[in-house]
Amino acid sequence: MTTQTLSAPEVYQGQFGEFTITQSDRTGVIIYRAGLMIAALSFAIGSALVLFNNHPTNFAVLTPLFACFTLALGVSLLTIHIYMAILHRFLQVFWAIGGIASVGLALSSNESLAVTIYNHPLTLFGVGFIFVALTGIYFKEAFCFNRLETKILTFIVPLLLLGHLVGILPIQLEQVLLGIWAILFLVFALRKTVQAIPADIGDKSVFAYLKKQGSEKV
Repeated sequence: MTTQTLSAPEVYQGQFGEFTITQSDRTGVIIYRAGLMIAALSFAIGSALVLFNNHPTNFAVLTPLFACFTLALGVSLLTIHIYMAILHRFLQVFWAIGGIASVGLALSSNESLAVTIYNHPLTLFGVGFIFVALTGIYFKEAFCFNRLETKILTFIVPLLLLGHLVGILPIQLEQVLLGIWAILFLVFALRKTVQAIPADIGDKSVFAYLKKQGSEKV
């Protein structure tokens, strides 16, 4: 007779009680990190094409790369763990606004999406919401894990986009900031792959407490 022993899930002590981490929790973190990696790779490839092989024939390639970046970021925003539910929803709404604006521009312009955005900075009032959502992820990671690269990205992304919007940055500085952004985004995504999964899940007792508090107010 064979006895099969199933290992009990590890119990963690949270701020508001004990909790366990399920396989579904772990899968969610893996999907979140995979989305970040795909987004970072798409952004890095697109940035490299602009910075090192700035040829008009490459501009058309930037649109599918941007679409891949945007979709991957959306997946990460669905699976990210953020204690403040309203902040989580805001980031998702920002992403949706930016995505809708991007589709509208891509369908209505005779130029490639990248050229349209670059030549018409006011389009960032729509498309830029995607990067607001991305900056929210950077800020969350900087706040929760004290990551140097995300601290720098939280500052660089608004600087580059707002600087281009109002036309105060020389093109050389824009190129430098874009290169730093692409490199640090990759560093961030790569470092996430080796981080312990429970850290990205956080304290589930806090989520349960906040959910209970919210239901009691209704």
